[in-house]
Amino acid sequence: MKTWCSAALMTVCVSAAEAHIPVKIETFPMSSVRLTKSPFKHAEDLDIRYLLGIDPDRLLAPYLKGAGLTPKAENYPNWENTGLDGHIGGHYLSALSYMYAATGNAEIKDRLDYMLSEMKRCQDTSGDGYLCGVPDGRKMWAEIKAGNIRANSFGLNDRWVPLYNIHKTYAGLRDAYLVAGCKEARDMFVKLTDWMANLTNGLTEEQMQDMLRSEHGGLNEVFADANAITGDTSYLELAHRFSHKDILNPLLKHEDQLTGKHANTQIPKVIGYKRIADLEGNKAWDDAARFFWETVVTHRSISIGGNSVREHFHPENDFSSMMTSEQGPETCNTYNMLRLTKMLYQTSGDSRYMDFYERALFNHILSTIDPIQGGFVYFTPMRPGHYRVYSQPQTSFWCCVGSGMENHARYGEMIYAHQGENELYVNLFIPSVLQWGNVTVEQKTAFPSEEVTTVRISAKKSKEFAVKFRVPEWTDVSQMKLTVNGETQEIAASDGYVTVNRKWADGDEVRLTLPMSLHAVKLPDGSANYSFMYGPIVLASRMGKQDQIGLFADESRGGHIASGPQYPLQDMPVLVGDTTNVLSHVHKVGNKPMTFKLDGLYPENYKEMTLEPFNGVHECRYMVYWPMISAEKLKAQQEALTRTEQERATLEAATIDKVTCGEQQPESDHFIQSEKAVTGTDNDRHWRSTDKNGWFSYQLKTNGRMAGKIRVECVMTQHAGLTVSVEGKNAVQVSPGNADGQQILEFMVPEKMQDKDVLTVKFASGEKDVTPRIYEVRLMEIDKK
Repeated sequence: MKTWCSAALMTVCVSAAEAHIPVKIETFPMSSVRLTKSPFKHAEDLDIRYLLGIDPDRLLAPYLKGAGLTPKAENYPNWENTGLDGHIGGHYLSALSYMYAATGNAEIKDRLDYMLSEMKRCQDTSGDGYLCGVPDGRKMWAEIKAGNIRANSFGLNDRWVPLYNIHKTYAGLRDAYLVAGCKEARDMFVKLTDWMANLTNGLTEEQMQDMLRSEHGGLNEVFADANAITGDTSYLELAHRFSHKDILNPLLKHEDQLTGKHANTQIPKVIGYKRIADLEGNKAWDDAARFFWETVVTHRSISIGGNSVREHFHPENDFSSMMTSEQGPETCNTYNMLRLTKMLYQTSGDSRYMDFYERALFNHILSTIDPIQGGFVYFTPMRPGHYRVYSQPQTSFWCCVGSGMENHARYGEMIYAHQGENELYVNLFIPSVLQWGNVTVEQKTAFPSEEVTTVRISAKKSKEFAVKFRVPEWTDVSQMKLTVNGETQEIAASDGYVTVNRKWADGDEVRLTLPMSLHAVKLPDGSANYSFMYGPIVLASRMGKQDQIGLFADESRGGHIASGPQYPLQDMPVLVGDTTNVLSHVHKVGNKPMTFKLDGLYPENYKEMTLEPFNGVHECRYMVYWPMISAEKLKAQQEALTRTEQERATLEAATIDKVTCGEQQPESDHFIQSEKAVTGTDNDRHWRSTDKNGWFSYQLKTNGRMAGKIRVECVMTQHAGLTVSVEGKNAVQVSPGNADGQQILEFMVPEKMQDKDVLTVKFASGEKDVTPRIYEVRLMEIDKK
């Protein structure tokens, strides 16, 4: 097989000398760091097994079809054959590139070489640089080039987010070149960039911005990278053209307009703003990226470092949905927030960025791989007593599988950093070995089980430099202890770091004690819901293995959602007491590291719960946040919860299938089609409506049950009218002005259709009216009364 990747791996980013916003602290190439025994190393090993367990020919099938070639195998199922064909192939390139750099694994390198050789065959056959797996993509791209643009938040010209899809290919080729040193990937990347430039050079700014309403990943970032790689300024202009102004402009004015927006659509755009800012010295865009980060981290993220519910940003002053939904923080969001955090840290040198990086890495990212079976997590619910779903290599091809493949190959990239040849930064306390020129740095630690880390220096010749240990936000610098070769050193912290400056000889050791303490963290909205942390580690309680339906995902479109029973909230434990003394309920368990007991709970069957690190809690139901209430208010709250939960449970039990209108994934999972349709939000609720003579439809599954009626939750006005049809028949009209305000409308399913596997339900307006704003559509079973 042809060798595509050079032995000397390249640095991921342009060097500090080339950046227009100077890099203050440089990270090391992935090839310079090797993990040693720890949960992170175990996750890396499982990721290698997962990557090698995938059939590359099945991932390549969409690309071969796009080039008019005969595939060697059929597409994988799930998202890979229902419209997002080929997106995992790009992620796979990135994951292989990072894993090869991180481990030097020969099988991973062979797999990367094969993927690139087959993708080059596709690109060469296309003849114009095109390389993509979007179904019937040539037809769609020709429409775009001609200026025929039909965009919405999750689609473009009747395809499922094709710009998002092709971004993964760009990122994969870039990473193969910059991270793994595969030189021919550079030419493939540039050719594909030239193809996009040619495709869009005739579009006006207005047409470009209209197109960018459709999710497009971080295309502005990769085109900026093309500029950095080639020096061609036209690629930086292309990056500007692919920068979505509807998101950028409020950030430039320090306005938070994120509520209701699809979270992971926005984060990659901001990464692109930051990349462009760095390359051209654009301080305004740099500040916009910093403001976005501050907003999301400070006001919209929970203790584990994740953000969003049902993939969307909810109001920063109301996290109630976080505590009730089975669709909590999405892994892709945190993957991208860590990428943005790295960029901001490099140009600022501010250790606060590393505090967040550590929190999100240890608590969210590490928790999203099953350490028993392998497999990645999409949603991490915070609903008390719920559980997560794990992907499987042959069935599951969600976005969070793609980013998941990458996550566990990238643990080494931020452990260490440096300033020139004279300052070494130790940022994360993870067992690892760094090769820094002629100096080898080995970090030995059982952190967080032990509150200490030891760094050993190996060098044939003595060398003078400073070792700078990060002072984490969770420790007390006055209680830290530092020794060099067993001799106690004075500790002086400056700019978030403790520095040891000396001429290091072979075998020198530095030992740093990092005292940890217990603290309680409220939800950012200030409500009395508490998560407990010991140092940077979020603690959780196991709550049994029962009723974990779909724990290991099948190939269904919604298989990433933990759809098993949601236990009634009134039956879940709450802390009873005074919020000013919440930590009095938590007690350390003897000499067991990272183990605590939580007491003062209601109801009685939860008299006491064990707390342990969340990143080690798997394949079970769990609890991360505990509501707290006074004894005086307990009864009234439980009664109110009981009423609410009983109503919810009754509705859910009768529901066969449902769509939350206006939300990307639920609508995509139900194969939405539309014409003249619009979306929006009211008070944190998404809706879909149409203009005059517009329509939209969903495919609802009966799941083996008898369908009785369609239940529609909407807001009617005097200008709204609606025609509902099932399988093109039994059209029922609701006239404008029949009712005002929020309504529940119900439409019967024709008897002959009640046992069909799939029902297409269409909502249409007339010539003189628009449809109401529809929040939710449910397919209900036949009333058994």
